[in-house]
Amino acid sequence: MTFPKIVQTKLISAGRKKRYTQGSVNSVIQRASSLVFDSVKAKKEAAKNRTEGALYYGRRGTLTHFSLQDAMCELEGGVGCYLYPCGAAAVTNAILAFVKSGDHVLLSEGAYEPTHAFCDCMLKDLDIKTSYFPVLIGRNITKYIKPNTKVLFLEAPSSITMEVHDIPSIVKAARKINPQIVIMIDNTWSAGVLFKALEYDIDISIQAGTKYLVGHSDAMIGTAVANQRCWEQLRERSYLMGQMCDADTAYITARGLRTLAVRLMQHQKSSLKIAKWLAKHPKIDTVNHPALSSCKGYQFFRRDFLGHSGLFSFILTVRLSNSELANFLDQFKLFSMAYSWGGFESLILAHQPEEIAQIRPISGVNFTGTLIRVHIGLEDVDDLIADLAAGLDRIGLNKNAPEILQSLV
Repeated sequence: MTFPKIVQTKLISAGRKKRYTQGSVNSVIQRASSLVFDSVKAKKEAAKNRTEGALYYGRRGTLTHFSLQDAMCELEGGVGCYLYPCGAAAVTNAILAFVKSGDHVLLSEGAYEPTHAFCDCMLKDLDIKTSYFPVLIGRNITKYIKPNTKVLFLEAPSSITMEVHDIPSIVKAARKINPQIVIMIDNTWSAGVLFKALEYDIDISIQAGTKYLVGHSDAMIGTAVANQRCWEQLRERSYLMGQMCDADTAYITARGLRTLAVRLMQHQKSSLKIAKWLAKHPKIDTVNHPALSSCKGYQFFRRDFLGHSGLFSFILTVRLSNSELANFLDQFKLFSMAYSWGGFESLILAHQPEEIAQIRPISGVNFTGTLIRVHIGLEDVDDLIADLAAGLDRIGLNKNAPEILQSLV
């Protein structure tokens, strides 16, 4: 897949109105709690237009925030964008904005683990029930929708295991049962530009902008871009819950947009080369990369996504012991162990099958080997392959690994 040209141009120009740049290339950094009015008339006008981009109070936003919000709407096709201090805040507050006691949330079992935890803990205490549906349910989602289902929450690809929903079938079937259901998606993996969620009749596209939007692992932010139907309620209830981000983070995120296309193209190119290399390796059972046919939902990815990013996982042929796992992970030269992803650096983490089974309440897992999740950064791809090759050699699954690896490269 090639990166869509129109997106490349939009990423450069979006959110750069003269009002926001004031003669510079980038938007200004306007830090403010109090915003001063010149007159009573000006104060009244600001109050009247406080949701339409008027400078009213710091929590409503400054020019720096408005610039990023406009850019996100242009990129994702929404009417409005709310900014949060992190991705988890975007997920949780978007859900809270549309539910009350007695309601039901229907959540993909492939969603981000903290989303599971929020629903199973916080929503449960508020008498809001959550149930899960299998990632590949498609149009049979109707079996899981109840009369009190208010929110349907998707994530594609799935967190860690990378399966891809048949999103059009799920959305169409859900709308047929309940046209008013609020459909949300955690769209972080696509950076909001490789899957155009709102064009698929999804109401709210959510991102941990911490990942690809910022791109440098040095700031945290969440975004939620909404359509006309849901924007006012999302905006006002998020505001009532005190959600906001600081101007400096908004600026850093807007700046990150300018290089997002070139970064994603490199993430895409390198991750696919590494995924194909891993798929041929005798120590690897399965590669969970949406651009490979071995990944569940591959056909939906090919149909609906404009490209892919740098995050995927693979499953070893055996389960590593604790000592083998430590020996494998502790000695990488280029891959760092860290939570999060989406930055310029390559990352690696491991999960045992039972750890994944805990967050797959319906389907469980169908593998026994250790799962390795990697984010492929912007380093030279052959250097990354060499680092992975050395790591696979360390776990001692094949004493002839160097010769085999040489033949694969």
